Amino acid sequence: MTTTTPTDVRPDPPHSPDAGDGDGDGSLAEFGYPQELHRSLGRYASFAAGFSFISVLTTVFQFFAFGYAFGGPVFFWAWPAVLAGQLLVAACFAELAARYPISGAIYQWSSRLSTPSFGWFAGWIMVIGQIVVVAAAALALQMVLPAIWSGFQLIGSDPAPTSPDGAANAALLGVLLLVLTTLVNVLDNRVMSVINRVGVTAEIIGAVLIVVLLLTHSERTPGITFHTEGAAGDGLFGALLVGSFTAAYVMIGFDSAGEMSEETHHPRRTAPRTILTALGAAGLLGGLIVLGGLLAAPSLTDGRLGVDGLSYVLTSSLGDGVGKALLADVVVAIAVATLAIQTAACRMLFSMARDGQLPFSARLARVNARTGMPSAPALVVGVLAAALLLLNFASPDAFLAIGTTCIVMLYLAYAMVTGPLLLRRLRGGFSPAGTDETGARLFSLGRWGVPVNALALLYGLLMTVNLAWPRAAVYDPAGGHWYFQWFTVLFLGATVGVGVAYRAWRRRSAEPAGAVPGTAPA
Repeated sequence: MTTTTPTDVRPDPPHSPDAGDGDGDGSLAEFGYPQELHRSLGRYASFAAGFSFISVLTTVFQFFAFGYAFGGPVFFWAWPAVLAGQLLVAACFAELAARYPISGAIYQWSSRLSTPSFGWFAGWIMVIGQIVVVAAAALALQMVLPAIWSGFQLIGSDPAPTSPDGAANAALLGVLLLVLTTLVNVLDNRVMSVINRVGVTAEIIGAVLIVVLLLTHSERTPGITFHTEGAAGDGLFGALLVGSFTAAYVMIGFDSAGEMSEETHHPRRTAPRTILTALGAAGLLGGLIVLGGLLAAPSLTDGRLGVDGLSYVLTSSLGDGVGKALLADVVVAIAVATLAIQTAACRMLFSMARDGQLPFSARLARVNARTGMPSAPALVVGVLAAALLLLNFASPDAFLAIGTTCIVMLYLAYAMVTGPLLLRRLRGGFSPAGTDETGARLFSLGRWGVPVNALALLYGLLMTVNLAWPRAAVYDPAGGHWYFQWFTVLFLGATVGVGVAYRAWRRRSAEPAGAVPGTAPA
């Protein structure tokens, strides 16, 4: 692998249309990397990578009950607020995807905008967060499979994910799903791409059908979204802060389109657009599903909406036949989402290992020449995510702890990109110039770059604090489990602590430290 002259902060490279076949190999070589991953993804596959990570059906069905239980009908208004904030972040990421079309997006972007050490911690927090997201996504099967057929409740009889039986069954179903997604992530990126595209198509069709059917079976008017009855917490503002968890959990992972840049044709042109369209499409569909669920629910006061969520709405309002058919589509969405999130985590591990930044880097960075897939990262992510699911056997509260932790870690990792990017802009070191593979100008915010970037950073930091705040009523409602109330803070602290210890050990061991091409050694 070639490297350029080390500097503390690497200047933006010149951009020009790629030579040769136009698939971006020249662009990758510019950063000092050989083309090892197979470049086979088109624009729709790139869009699918971002959309399937967000997976609006998976996440809305998984967290709707929580949002309603704490926010009541008014929790709907947290949705457009979070969407606006995340679009600011996505716009910044679109600029970076055009200039740094490399796997391990958050790690690579942060390293090149700031310092290798800072970028390493951004990548470390991001990859651990992604592994937690894989576990959280796999748990979502419990929200739909037992509602389709009681035989899917393999442990006990109570399918509610907040019950001991439901929590244990969720962990078992999640582990079975992780076995399948790990196998696909080892096979071939073309197989993964086909499954992803088919799954995303089915999810979009299913989401549109759910929106139409719910809106045509409305029991009340949209004015209900201004009502606060049933909201828990400290007044309207407190209810909205907690209710925003649902939207915050849904609208993450849009950066996966950039994560797959080394496998995408014309990545400088494709990735920026698919990052924004994936988030925009998911935000629109998700908001309509939340609204439709509130309008079509048979009752807002019988307690079921805050426990069973949208599964209850579909089967009650649309009938068992139609409702269960749509829930089957949600199962497909959950499986594809888990696959996509695991794939993104694999690419992050691969990218960091390729730079010699992780234990067993040589093995983690090895790409199968035939399949074009880094197999070892898939196994590592699958095993670690399955291990996290074991927490669900310990307590039903683990579900919320796991879900919130992964959101906080991704939000923090995002801020570790938007922060250095804002500093580069203010210092005049971020150039909007350059062309993509077709010769067109790179995506750029132009004169709006600084205000958009500043608002994106502010939003990200405020949401990180909001999500991580140790609210006893949210994380330990039954009492007696203080570690769940503080789980997010403790997990994040442990992640940073392990990272600091590993880097200190590396320095003491005097092993050669691999550096990001074009940056100083870490």
